[in-house]
Amino acid sequence: MASVWPTLLSWSQWLPGPGALLLILVAFILGGVIKGTLGVGLPLFAVPLMSLVIPAPTAIALMAVPVLLSNLWQAIDCGKGAAHALRFKPLLITLFVSTSITVPLALSLSLRALNILVASAVLIAVFLMAWQPRLEFSPRQEKRVGGVVGLLAGIMSGVSSMAGPLIITFLMALRLPREVFIGSISVIYLFSMVPLYASLAYHGRLGPVEAGLSLIGLVPMFLGMRLGKAMRHRLSETAFRRILFWFLGLLAILLLFK
Repeated sequence: MASVWPTLLSWSQWLPGPGALLLILVAFILGGVIKGTLGVGLPLFAVPLMSLVIPAPTAIALMAVPVLLSNLWQAIDCGKGAAHALRFKPLLITLFVSTSITVPLALSLSLRALNILVASAVLIAVFLMAWQPRLEFSPRQEKRVGGVVGLLAGIMSGVSSMAGPLIITFLMALRLPREVFIGSISVIYLFSMVPLYASLAYHGRLGPVEAGLSLIGLVPMFLGMRLGKAMRHRLSETAFRRILFWFLGLLAILLLFK
């Protein structure tokens, strides 16, 4: 029993105030609502919201368990993970390498600079989702363009954990069937998030405390996902996206002036 007290003491010293804890709880719930409604967008919403009260690297670390488990489950559930990995091999390689290189560089920056990078990533994501460019790539172009997308998405992932918007835009341009899209993006997300969280752990930003709180965060996240799934057919996707865009834009502005 005595050995437990140092761990509990370290947790109590790390935890922020009640107001910050409430905002973190809300971030997990609303992030789950968005993922349950749209199928994507958990870190896109939760990370900038939590970054208002805790350092951005800590906010990214707290998303480790929910993001990894949700995408691992989706990849297994959809099947053909090896086939998806082979198809997008150039993208996965550049994504893995650029994420691994970017994380330590981002961690060397000041918290102010990281907040600006996270806010910039949010604004880029909002722009891509609002614009929804209609691009088309031939099978010969797919691998070459995929490598470039992986490089840019890895940079965004390394500084903000938000590789999604660029990858989603690319996959939508390929006109993939729904199940292939979900299976592919889950495998791609894993190749982005594994080096991200491994680098955070190596540099001391994802330790037992953050991992434990991230595990606890599964509960409010799944509650939010159930609520989002129930809302999916009650609120039009256009209206929901409009609300989400405005809220994300406000979060980005608040982070820029934090």
